[in-house]
Amino acid sequence: MRLIDDTLAAIRPPEQDALDAARRRHEQLTKPAGALGVLEDISVQLAGICGTCPPPVPEPAAVAIFAADHGVHRRGVTPWPQEVTAQMVANFLAGGAAVNAFAAQVGAEVVVVDVGVAAPLDPAPGLLARSVRPATGDMTAGPAMTGEEVVSAVEVGIEVADELVAAGNRCLCTGDMGIANTTASAALVATFCGVDPASATGRGTGVDDATYARKVQVVRQALELHRPDPTDPLGALAAVGGLEHAALVGLLLGAAALRVPVILDGVIAGAAGLAAAALAPEAVGTWIAGHRSAEPGHAVALDHLGLRPLVDLDLRLGEGTGALLALPLVQAAARALREMATFDAAGVAEQRR
Repeated sequence: MRLIDDTLAAIRPPEQDALDAARRRHEQLTKPAGALGVLEDISVQLAGICGTCPPPVPEPAAVAIFAADHGVHRRGVTPWPQEVTAQMVANFLAGGAAVNAFAAQVGAEVVVVDVGVAAPLDPAPGLLARSVRPATGDMTAGPAMTGEEVVSAVEVGIEVADELVAAGNRCLCTGDMGIANTTASAALVATFCGVDPASATGRGTGVDDATYARKVQVVRQALELHRPDPTDPLGALAAVGGLEHAALVGLLLGAAALRVPVILDGVIAGAAGLAAAALAPEAVGTWIAGHRSAEPGHAVALDHLGLRPLVDLDLRLGEGTGALLALPLVQAAARALREMATFDAAGVAEQRR
């Protein structure tokens, strides 16, 4: 069997006994019921993922930044040159990007995965060379990838999840880098959520009105050309997705199979999540939405997935920044369930019922 098939076969729903035990424990802790709001939901989810109540604190953590280029860049959907993808990879490896600063703040490892950068990259510590092809094809002229390339990219993501968990990480954060990848994301969101391209397309790096209008038209043209089928997620990825999207799908599926929580970043991760959920709906139970991006397609994707973002700061940088900002909240949720005293243990009177 292929790695992707083995991974899908290993994904199962959260452990119901652990979910129930976590809910009961919250009723016994020294606080009014529901007083920790969404953090209570997250802690229950973590218990269901690992099958234990209380769950272990999800640490240490790593952010995997999947980097790739896009053939649709040539359609003028962004003012940024394609060379910036490789330049930002170098910046990540040198420790000079926002993701590095945020990772240092929360003690997370940064791993950069070349899954399809157009320019050749020199070997460097922290860089995993897993290129499937140097950039996708222009999705307005033909498929972005072949079916075989999609599977290869998904399996790259699965392998990265396996390696990071084997190294001791107990929480993974998604990251991405790829000039023009919000265009491919918009096409995926429109496909899986059944919305008009204008509702799924944002301004990405902050494009002007003319470029935005062209971007929406490019997404519309690609969808009209391919008519991607949301019930065929690998086919949809091949038609209009990116190599980093496919690799993120693999990371999400691989972590779900290993029962390790994943904190999703922005619209790129959201678009990948839609494809991963179409392949394995039960995997969604292992994902946590780190934040809500300023990109409109991200809110559409989160609503479709049924995920509530923990942070809403109008971020639209990518890299994994929003996921890392949410990491301490996820860890605090687990710590509260583990370390808070019960009413009996603390000698605190419970609410009269």
